[in-house]
Amino acid sequence: MSTTHAPASAFFRYVLWVIGAIIAWALIVSQARAQTIASNAVAMGFDDARHLLGRTSFAAQPSEIAAYAKLSRAAAVDELLAQTKRVASFPAPAWASRYERVFRQDMTQEERQAAQRREQVERGLELRAWWTAEMLSTPTPFTEKMTLFWHNHFATAQQKVRVASLMYRQNAMLRQYALGNFGAMLREVSKDPAMLIYLDGAQNRKGMPNENFAREVMELFTLGEGSYSERDIKEVARAFSGWSIDLDAGEFRFRRAQHDDGEKIIFGQRGKFNGDDVVTLLLRQQKTAEFIVGKLWIEFVSPEINRDEVGRIAKVFRDSGYEIKPTLRALLLSDAFWAANHRAVLVKSPVELVVGSLRQFRFEVEDPAPFAVIMRQLGQDLFGPPNVKGWPGGETWLNTTTLLARKSFLNRLFRVDEMGAPEIQGASAALIDRDMMGERRQRAQARLATAGMADGSDMAGRGKLGATMRFGVNNAMKGQYHFDAASWFAQYPNRADADSLWKTLLAGPPVQVTELKYDLAGVRAIALDPMYQLK
Repeated sequence: MSTTHAPASAFFRYVLWVIGAIIAWALIVSQARAQTIASNAVAMGFDDARHLLGRTSFAAQPSEIAAYAKLSRAAAVDELLAQTKRVASFPAPAWASRYERVFRQDMTQEERQAAQRREQVERGLELRAWWTAEMLSTPTPFTEKMTLFWHNHFATAQQKVRVASLMYRQNAMLRQYALGNFGAMLREVSKDPAMLIYLDGAQNRKGMPNENFAREVMELFTLGEGSYSERDIKEVARAFSGWSIDLDAGEFRFRRAQHDDGEKIIFGQRGKFNGDDVVTLLLRQQKTAEFIVGKLWIEFVSPEINRDEVGRIAKVFRDSGYEIKPTLRALLLSDAFWAANHRAVLVKSPVELVVGSLRQFRFEVEDPAPFAVIMRQLGQDLFGPPNVKGWPGGETWLNTTTLLARKSFLNRLFRVDEMGAPEIQGASAALIDRDMMGERRQRAQARLATAGMADGSDMAGRGKLGATMRFGVNNAMKGQYHFDAASWFAQYPNRADADSLWKTLLAGPPVQVTELKYDLAGVRAIALDPMYQLK
C-alpha cells in the first residue's frame, strides 16, 4: 500500500510547494506595490520636493519647496503638469507677428543686403532677449524647459533661416505643443517654414529630391540612427517633395506640380505616400516612442538609460496616442527618477545656470539681452544650436574654458564689495557689474559685436522680472540688476538650521564649502561650489 501511494504523496507535496511559492511571490509583489502606492500617497517631504522642482523648473524657491513638500509625489507631479501653459506670458517684439521680406524699392542691391543683415542681427538679439525675459518671468517654468527641450530636439538656427519672425513662430508652435501631442507637433514641424528653410525642404521637388529633412526626421526626430535604410531616406524624400514656402506670406505651401505622386516603398510598405503619410508611418514605429522617451530620460532622470524602464514608459507614450503629459507623469513617478543615485548627476545647461541663478536669488533684471549674450558665451546660443543635432548637453557643457566662464559669471553676480550688507533693515542692495552690463551704448555695441551680435534699434516691450523690468533699446545694457538681500535672506528665519541654505540651493551636499554662513559671502561660496553646477 505504501508503495502505491508514494508517488501521489510526492506529487501532492510538490503541488503544495508550488502554491506556497506563488503565494510568497504574490506577497512580495503586493508589498512592493503597496510601498510604491504608499510613497505616492504620503507627503514627500523637503528633499523630494526640492529634487522635483530642481529638475522641472529653473530654480527651487523655499516657499515652493515648502508647498510641494506637503504633497504626495503623485499629487505634486499632477500639480506641475496642470500648471503648464501653451502661450508665452511676456509680450513679444512688435515685429514678431509680421513677415516682411521686401525693403524699399529705392534701395540698391547692396543697400538692401546690408539692411537685411542689420535687421537679422538686431532682431536676432531682440528675439533672444525676449525668450530670456519669458524664462525669467514665466509663472510656469516647466513650460519653458519643455519648449527649450523641443527647440533642441527639432533644432533650427537663425543663422541659416535668417528671418527672425519665422524663428519666433516656430518657438510659439513648440510652446503650444510642448506638453501636448507629439504627433501633432511632428506634423507641424514638417510644414514649419523655419524648418523647411533650415533643412532645405523647400528645395525638395519631383525629379530633384533633397534628402536632408528625410534623413533627419528619422535619425534625429523620431527613430534614431540605424532604424531605417538608405532606400527609406530616398523614398521619404520623394514623399515630402512639394513641401514648400510662400515667400511673400512666409507660410507653408504644398506645390502639387513639384510633388512626386508615384508609388513608394517605406518601411516595407507600398503606396503613393506623401509627407503626412510618412508622419503616420513614423508614429506607427515602436522605435519612435522609445527614442523620444530615451531623450526625456536623459533630460530629467539620468545620463545612463535604463532600457527596460524606457520601454515601459514608451508603451504609455504609444498607448496614449503620443500625448506628452501622461508620458512625463510616468517618467516623473518612476522609481528611477526618485532614486538617490540619480540625484545631482545632471549638469545644468548655460540657460539653466544663468536663468536659474537670476530666478533663485530673485534678481530684478532691467534688460535681459546681456544675459542672452552670456548664455551664448557659455555655449548655449538661443535660436542658434550648433547644428541639426542640437546641443549635445550633459558633461559636454563643462570643459576648462566653460567652467572658468561659469565661475566668473557667478563670481561677478555675487561681488560682495559692490552690494549692501543683508543685515541693513530695508536695504535694497544693487549689484552693478560694469564688465558685464556696461553703462554706455557704445561699449555695449562693441561687446555684443565681439560676441557676434549687435544691439537692436527698435526694441520695445514691458513686463515683470522679479519686481521690475524695463526693456528697450534706449537703456539696453545701461540698466542695473538688483538683489534685495534683506528680502532674500528673510526667507530663512531659522538660521540655526545651517543645512536649510545649501539644501535649497544645491542638489546635494556641498563639495568645498565647510562653513555655512547666512550672508553674501556664504551665498557666494555656495554658488561657487561645484555642486551648484549640477541638478
